[in-house]
Amino acid sequence: MARSDLLLDLVQAERRGDRERFRVLVEALIAEERANQHHLLADRLSELITTTGQGKPRDDHAAGVRDLIHEIVPARRLEELELELPVRRVVAELTEEQNRSELLRSYGIEPRNRLLLSGPPGNGKTSVAEAIASDLMLPFYIIRYEGLVSSFLGETAARLDHVFEFVRTRRCVLFFDELDTVAKERADEHETGEIKRVVSTLLLQIDRLPSHVVLIGATNHSELLDRAAWRRFQVRAELGLPSRAQATRFLERLAARFGGDLGYAPRTLADKLAGASFAELEEFALDIRRRAVLDQPDADLRQIVRERLENWQAQAGL
Repeated sequence: MARSDLLLDLVQAERRGDRERFRVLVEALIAEERANQHHLLADRLSELITTTGQGKPRDDHAAGVRDLIHEIVPARRLEELELELPVRRVVAELTEEQNRSELLRSYGIEPRNRLLLSGPPGNGKTSVAEAIASDLMLPFYIIRYEGLVSSFLGETAARLDHVFEFVRTRRCVLFFDELDTVAKERADEHETGEIKRVVSTLLLQIDRLPSHVVLIGATNHSELLDRAAWRRFQVRAELGLPSRAQATRFLERLAARFGGDLGYAPRTLADKLAGASFAELEEFALDIRRRAVLDQPDADLRQIVRERLENWQAQAGL
């Protein structure tokens, strides 16, 4: 949103007494100031809208959530990933909407900002989230469940509130890996009242999340997700095991990265490693490269590959 439009909307929201809209607009202004490196102004605005009376502001900046989220510098790019066309399309549309959000808002439309990634482990869910942050040039925050989940009654929900309060005033990508940890189906009679409170808190915070925060959830078990949580995500994509063509292209890139040779042609390796995930393919190539380096100058690359293939097939029960 252009600065002049934002300020006009801000004044109109205040005159109408629309406190929720006023807060959303102030949060957008804070996010804009942070993006422009005006941290003192952003911190002061954040303090004003999150402090009640003389109490301490809930937004205690990055130090206050360092045990709850982990920030990494995104390095992967979308064009580097092997994605099926439908997945690539929805991800590209999401990033385009975020990059052209001012145009959408000039028509009274908010960009989509909630993406759910599902599928078996090792096939790129975390890589996709990181690549989105990289392409949008935004901070990438990953939820740390070891800090978030507590055995004390109500503490997990309170910590979850704290995380969302922190990100609401920042343009960023917030990533929940293994989302089913905090978004399990509430109808499951085996679940405790505590996890149901956590899910309810999560749903409330997702509903309040401004569109300048991109929320990405990932799960290996989408059937375990609470149905209301599943519906909160505007965009959903499933990442499956690589096809033969995808595995071949992925191995070709790995071969180029490791000096141009994996002992066998990438297509041959893709056939022999059918059923492997992208993570398993990468680990296999790294294992070959590691052993070849250690065996120098007498490394027999083809023999190394044959041994590793035998081990992999034995572990896979082939």
